[in-house]
Amino acid sequence: MTKILIVGGVAGGASAAARARRLSEDAEIIMFERGEFVSFANCGLPYHIGGDIQDRSKLLLQTPDSFLARFNVDVRVFNEVTGINRENKTVTVKNLIDGQEYTESYDFLLLSPGAGPIVPPIPGINNPLTHSLRNIPDMDKIIQTLQMNKPEHATVVGGGFIGLEMMEAFHQLGIPTTLIEMADQVMTPVDREMAGFVHNEIRNKGIDLRLGVALQSVEFVPSTSVANRNAGETDEHQHLEGELNLALNNGDTLTTDILIMAIGVRPDIKLAQDAGLQIGSTGGIYTNEYMQTSDPAIYAVGDAVEETDFVTGKPTLVPLAGPANRQGRIAANNMLGRQESYQRTQGTAICKVFDIAVGSTGKNEKQLQREGLAYEKAYVHTASHASYYPGAEVVSLKLLFDPHSGKILGAQAVGKDGIDKRIDVLAVAQRAGMTVEQLQHLELTYAPPYGSAKDVINQAAFVATNILKGDATPIHYDAIDQLSDDQILLDVRNPGELSNVGYIDGAINIPVDQLRQRMDELPKDKEIVIYCQVGLRGNVAYRQLVNNGYKACNLIGGYRTWLTAKQ
Repeated sequence: MTKILIVGGVAGGASAAARARRLSEDAEIIMFERGEFVSFANCGLPYHIGGDIQDRSKLLLQTPDSFLARFNVDVRVFNEVTGINRENKTVTVKNLIDGQEYTESYDFLLLSPGAGPIVPPIPGINNPLTHSLRNIPDMDKIIQTLQMNKPEHATVVGGGFIGLEMMEAFHQLGIPTTLIEMADQVMTPVDREMAGFVHNEIRNKGIDLRLGVALQSVEFVPSTSVANRNAGETDEHQHLEGELNLALNNGDTLTTDILIMAIGVRPDIKLAQDAGLQIGSTGGIYTNEYMQTSDPAIYAVGDAVEETDFVTGKPTLVPLAGPANRQGRIAANNMLGRQESYQRTQGTAICKVFDIAVGSTGKNEKQLQREGLAYEKAYVHTASHASYYPGAEVVSLKLLFDPHSGKILGAQAVGKDGIDKRIDVLAVAQRAGMTVEQLQHLELTYAPPYGSAKDVINQAAFVATNILKGDATPIHYDAIDQLSDDQILLDVRNPGELSNVGYIDGAINIPVDQLRQRMDELPKDKEIVIYCQVGLRGNVAYRQLVNNGYKACNLIGGYRTWLTAKQ
């Protein structure tokens, strides 16, 4: 009989336990969790705080009793594994309720300790009004502060998934909120120009967004008195626990009543490190393709492990629930005699930010530049379904591809509707090894309420393939402000658009429908840099010009991409 010990529940550990039981009724499976909750929806925590998920119990996916009843798994909460004896194949466990220690033997050990929030050593950061959000007890503490301190202002530090979701939660509760991000953009899985759409959405909702600044120090000012209603005192602006004075590295200060630190997470590797297991170059637990650590009897999964990047094949850290669940399943398979490999991580992700969604898969442009990989890119801004059918919204999509083979390197999309669909399709296409030429032939569902005869993905593939085959000469938004004297900027939109939505200084305006008749107004000894609103009419103008002997290029993504990159 195989004995499997699992350290940590939630995504990876709980998935492994359930899968192991489905494969074997004979295996003895024990799962240790140092906290109270063994399987909970940690991605749903901000939505309970904000009120979208009203019932707290819906966050509890499994309890020790339900795990025992359905899967015959011995779940021991408030039991922390404090040490591993690899030679004897035993672990030391501390019961956190009574303090007793005991040992448990194993045939296979699975580590799923997750990752902990990064809290930088900022002066004054340890105070009762500052929180991070990793688990249900963290969530409960935040809710308690909201109830006790009745914040009239909230501050969130960090513009990643948790930071953005907590920002929206506070906004839904009617609390004025400041979002502080040290980088020049939020949502770093996407590139700066795509994040511009998110910045617009955040500011349009009244959030005080501060980019390129960092929290420098925190001063906790406790409340020293309680309002006496019998004496006629009002408690309207009273904060029972106090308030915080925040100092930023640009010299600004602000006062807030609750502070959320959401600058990222770090793999929890202490148990593995103490056991002498190999730690990878990125700081996560090293595993091979079968999810085995440097000790073949010990497996590791989830946010604590170092993974292999799908595009580069290099080590990476990707703390997402999808990979953790798949890794748990594969580890269980292999502990019970199979030999299945984990097929790398793309990092496919999506986030709701008020009324829009922002999603991505694969590598972004910043990462490709750091890796020194050659790439080209295409942008499209087109309707989520047939534009004549009510409710169509603009999908802004960026496609990154290899300039030689056309293989998909990554994709990003932002908009109000249909973002998940496009990113999911592109994630599958990338995993299948498809090229942008092959993307042109994808046959996707079409009816006016749901899509277009030429879907957003088809259109992005058309643009990319035009670039790949030399049918289009691209210029991108970041080159427009550095044009030379040998280039002329041509705006092919209608004059009314220029006054309504703006224009790039220095451009000549010849509407595309007048270009054939007015082409002689343009010099043939200079390169004509064409732009329209989103790039479509620009391509029409480009083909007219080059077919008439002009040297030209088209601003891919048009004025919309250029303008949003500056937000």
